[in-house]
Amino acid sequence: MIHLLYVLLFVEVAVALLLMVKFGPLRELAMKGLDKLKTGKGPAMVKALACTLSVILASSITGILRIQNRGLKLGSVTPTDQVLWRTHLLEASLIGYTLFLALLIDRLHHCLQKVINLRKTVGTSRDEVEKLKKEHHHFKDEEEKSSNERTELREEVCNLTEKLQKLKSEIEELKKRALTAEAHVAALQKQFEKLLLEYDRLLEDNQILQTQALAFRNPRR
Repeated sequence: MIHLLYVLLFVEVAVALLLMVKFGPLRELAMKGLDKLKTGKGPAMVKALACTLSVILASSITGILRIQNRGLKLGSVTPTDQVLWRTHLLEASLIGYTLFLALLIDRLHHCLQKVINLRKTVGTSRDEVEKLKKEHHHFKDEEEKSSNERTELREEVCNLTEKLQKLKSEIEELKKRALTAEAHVAALQKQFEKLLLEYDRLLEDNQILQTQALAFRNPRR
């Protein structure tokens, strides 16, 4: 029993050292082993072993107290009791150290697991921060481009407004010219109508004169 406790104690010491000090990939192997131990039937086995060791520890402590009480009653301790007392004390010490190291290993594994998760979270947060920085720079560039485009659009709007004002002025001028031309055309139409009337009158006078001339050339006999 004591040899098994020594082996278990040395194994726990080695695991605790691997968890506390990083020796290449050994810590990762220890962490993976503990992860597997905490899954499936592992927790039940560990609890059963811890309960067994606790019972043995309680039995060893009881044996120590019994031997001490017997020694106090008899006034001396026999060699057999001394051997038993030392055996129980050694067992109790080894079991106590074993249980303490098991608890320490469990806490170390829990803390390291948290540290690993935090590192992953920090790595993810860094990536997100870098991504946000890139998006921020991209947004700044887009904002600058948008600002330049807005400035260009404002200039174009100003130029178009000026051109529109010029076109309005030209349209007003053309309207005035059109009105003047319409008035001139109306005046010309009136003159043309007068000329037509005058032409018709001249035609009638010409017809009359021709008739008179024919009558004058051919007098009646």
